[in-house]
Formats: sequence, structure tokens, C-alpha cells
Amino acid sequence: MKDRIQLGQSELKINPIGLGTNAVGGHNIYPNLDEEAGKDVVRTALNHGMNFLDTAFIYGPERSEELVGQVVKEHGKRDEIVLATKGAHQFKGDDVVFNNRPDFLKEQVEASLKRLQTDYIDLYYIHFPDDDTPKYEAVGALKELKDQGKIRSIGVSNFSVEQLKEADQDGYVDVIQSEYNLFKRDAEKEMLPYTADNHISFVPYFPFASGLLAGKYDENTTFDDFRAKNPLFQGEAFKENLAKVDKLRPIAERNEVDVPHVVLAWYLNQPSIDAVIPGAKRKDQVVDNLNTLKVDLTDGEIQMIDEIFS
Repeated sequence: MKDRIQLGQSELKINPIGLGTNAVGGHNIYPNLDEEAGKDVVRTALNHGMNFLDTAFIYGPERSEELVGQVVKEHGKRDEIVLATKGAHQFKGDDVVFNNRPDFLKEQVEASLKRLQTDYIDLYYIHFPDDDTPKYEAVGALKELKDQGKIRSIGVSNFSVEQLKEADQDGYVDVIQSEYNLFKRDAEKEMLPYTADNHISFVPYFPFASGLLAGKYDENTTFDDFRAKNPLFQGEAFKENLAKVDKLRPIAERNEVDVPHVVLAWYLNQPSIDAVIPGAKRKDQVVDNLNTLKVDLTDGEIQMIDEIFS
């Protein structure tokens, strides 16, 4: 597998194994995060050729962008790094709402540029759709910023197919990021065919289904967090899901890797999926994710995995 590819129709050249950084300064997502350890995760990624970093305003909030920006500035080779961030969350008192208004998005880009300590953002996503703003107007605002050189490519996240079509009516959308994994394959019905036909890159999040696809659980594993209420982790369904994951082990052994690498490699063999962005809390996890590049799935193995999880 190549270690540099083009992200969809954009001009971005990336390592297909990126780094999701919601655990870097994402104090509102994960408790008790060590910020220096988070910065070390980003340093390790860059030092091992992983140049695609994915962050967002809401991770922290703000702190993830700040820490990623510090490491990017320290690294010094800004032109070798592809920075992706996202905006749409607006705080109103104790409430958080989504806002896609052009003026708000432009303000958010300016604020992200400052936090990231950079003159441009390589990929800027509208993080969530709001209920009011015409999506082509929201994307049109980002196109203005792209023409000004403040962003290099345009993304949307968590959009439905209908919202994506509206957003892309002028052909400006380069990337969409949405949930997709072997246990949640709704995107295959309409989204992935549309993105493939329109040269839009699809970046999946939650690639390991809250750890279930990482191959590290067994029938005796118990959960006292959000997974306890997730149907994937309950009763007989949990046992059946573990059995499916176990069927990936022979494929992993043939490739001399572990189950998570096979899972990520399968995604990268799907139409319009150019990159994956697994998160990491430790340096060794970052390095381990790069083993995905060693995986060379045969057509038969790709089909087999498809059938196991169909």
C-alpha cells in the first residue's frame, strides 16, 4: 500500500493512515488527558511520516487545535503537513447549537487559523449541518475562503446524502467525513456510491466500532461506560460479533499484522475511501497503526470480509 495518495479531487497529498486528535486536548471527550502525552502522539505521527492530522474546534473545546498547532509550529515543515479541522458548534449560554451561516463559518476559520498558528488550513469541514442554512450557501462561504488561500479544500461532516448533494451543487465539496465501520454500513446504500460517482473522498470515523473491531475483547469482557448500553456489546449479539471479528485473525496472520490493520485496510479498499484517521492516546498506538500499510488484501479476502459482516 502506498504511503502517499491524493485525497479525492483535492490537491492534498497524504499518508492514507492519518491521525484523529480528539484525544489530544479533548478534555470534554476524555477525562484526565495528559497534554504533553497528547503532543507526543502528534510528534510521533509526524516523525513517522503520518502527515494527515484531523482536529476540530469542539475537541477541548479549542484545546486540541491549540496543541496540534504548537507541535506543527515546532516541527517546522508546515508545507509537508496536511491539517484538517472542523467548525459549526456555537455556544449559546449553556446550550450548544450548530451554525452553518456563512458569516459564522468565516469567523470560525479565522479563529482556527489563530489556534493552529498557521496561515492556511488544508481541509476545513463543516462539522455538523444546521437546520436553517442552505448548504450551498455554507459551502459557498468556504469557497470564498479557498479563493483567498485561507483553506485549500472543502469538507462536510455528518451530512445526509440529500444535504451533501445540496452542498455540492456547484462541485465544491472535496471530502465528507461520517460514521462508517464493518458493523455500521449504512453509507454503502447511497452515500458511498454518490461520493464515488462525484469524486468526493469519504473519510470514516469510529472505524473500530468503539473497540469491538480491534480484536481485543472476549466473551468475559464487561463494560461500565457507554458501551454497556450499545446493542453491539449486549448478550448474544456481543458473542456473535466477537465470532465475526475472530474470523479476521487468519487474514491478519497471513499478512503478519493484527486484526485492526486488516480492518483499516479493508476500508481503504472501498470506493472513495482514500484515508482513515484512527485516534491514539499513546505513541506506540500511532506507530502500530502504520502497520496497515503492510497489508495487501487479496480480492478473495476483501469479498470474504464483506460477507462475514454483511
